[in-house]
Amino acid sequence: MKKKVLKVVSMLLVIGLLAGCSTSKPTTPAQSDTAKTYKVAYIARAQSDSFAAWLANSVKEEAKKYSNITLEVFDGQANDDKENSMIENAITNKFDLVIVQPNSGESQRPYVEKVVKAGIFAITTNARISGIEGASSVDAQPYEQAAVNARAALTQIPQNAKVVVLKGPSGNFHADERRASWQKEFFDKRPDVKIVGEQIANWNKDEAMKYMEDWVQANDKIDAVIAMNDNMAAGALEVVKGNSKYSQMLAYGVDGTAEALLLIKEGRMTSTCLQNANELAEKMLDASNKLLTGAEKKIDTDIGNPLVTKENVDQYIEILKKSGTIK
Repeated sequence: MKKKVLKVVSMLLVIGLLAGCSTSKPTTPAQSDTAKTYKVAYIARAQSDSFAAWLANSVKEEAKKYSNITLEVFDGQANDDKENSMIENAITNKFDLVIVQPNSGESQRPYVEKVVKAGIFAITTNARISGIEGASSVDAQPYEQAAVNARAALTQIPQNAKVVVLKGPSGNFHADERRASWQKEFFDKRPDVKIVGEQIANWNKDEAMKYMEDWVQANDKIDAVIAMNDNMAAGALEVVKGNSKYSQMLAYGVDGTAEALLLIKEGRMTSTCLQNANELAEKMLDASNKLLTGAEKKIDTDIGNPLVTKENVDQYIEILKKSGTIK
C-alpha cells in the first residue's frame, strides 16, 4: 500500500514539474539583444568647422530615434593627437561602437585599427579611411563632389583666368580626392587657366582669409576661388566683400553649409555640392544599429552628390530649414 502511495506521489511530482517547464518563458538571445542598450562614441573632427558641427548635431538628433543606442559626442578640435587620444579612451571605456570623423585619415588609421582589434565595431565617415579590415564606412564620393563643380566651371571661368586654390589637410581622403578631381576634370582641360596661389587651409575659414588677403595684395586680379570646402570659400569671399573689383569673381565649394547656400542665393558664391549631413547621420545610425544587433557584419555606403547653384538653391535651403540648420 505504501509503495502504491509513493508511486502516485512520485507521478504527481513529475507531472507538476513538466507542467512548470511547459509554462515557463526562458529569455531567448533575440529578446536579450532587443533589451540591450549599446554605447556609441561619435568622435568629430572639429566642432568649430561648420560642416563638422552640422554633422555632429545631425548625429545627435538621429540617435534619439534608437532606444537601444546611447550616444556620446567628442570634439577632436582639428588636432590629430587629441582625436587619437579620444579614440583610445573610447576603447578603454569599452564603447560598443566607435564612429570616427578623421582629421587627417592616415593619422587616425592605426587608432581605428586598434578599435577593431579590441573587438569593437568601427565606422569611419567624412572621410572614410579605406582598407581597414573589419571596419565599416558611411561617406560621400569626394571625387564626384568636386567634379560636379569642375565640369560646370569649364564654361564658367573665363579664358586666361587667374585662380586661387584652397585645399584641405594633406592625407585626408576628401581633401586629396577633391583636388585630384579638379586637376583631371578642369585644369588638365583648361591649360589657359593660371593658378596664382594654392595653399592648405585645413578646411578653416580663418586660415583661408589669411591666404586670400595675401593673394589679393600680390595679384592684379583673381577670377575664381576654387575651394575644397564651403568654409574656405566663404573665408575667401569675406576678404573681398564689398570690393567692386571682385564683384564678378567666381567661387566654388563643397558641403552645402547654411552659409554657402545663403551666399549662393545672394549671388556671391557660384556653386557647391551638397554633402547632406542629415542623410549621412541617418545612414550612420542605421549602420550602427545593424552592426550592433548582428543584422550586418560590415557596411560601406555613400550618399549622393547634387550640385547646388542659384537656380536650385531654394530647394536646398528648405532642406536646411526643416532640419533647423537655417532659421
